[in-house]
Amino acid sequence: MTEFVYPAVFHTNEDGSFTITYPDLPGCISEGNSLGNAMYMAQAALTQWIEYLMDKKEPIPTASDLKSIKTMPDEFVTLIRADIRDKRAVKRTVSIPKWMDDQVTESGLSLSRVLQDALKKRLNLG
Repeated sequence: MTEFVYPAVFHTNEDGSFTITYPDLPGCISEGNSLGNAMYMAQAALTQWIEYLMDKKEPIPTASDLKSIKTMPDEFVTLIRADIRDKRAVKRTVSIPKWMDDQVTESGLSLSRVLQDALKKRLNLG
């Protein structure tokens, strides 16, 4: 997993909602109807933006220093973190008893899907 941390500018709108922009990532914009929702949306937008840049093999800009970001009176700056997981499939050799493999085949289960689900549960990944 690779971690990216960028400063985000939160603009408070008249209705109490927030608009979020990233000075280092022009075009990366999100909104939230409450501060908690805006924090969640900011992280989701950053994650998707970085994943897009990686998929397109585009350079990933360096994050600015938090103190260098200038704001207006109705704005504040905070750091947002995105954890990027490499989602490419990896082939592994796995050994299971023959009788179990036969039952997996008969039941129509995907051994890869079952293994992924079991690992997520075991590793508390949701």
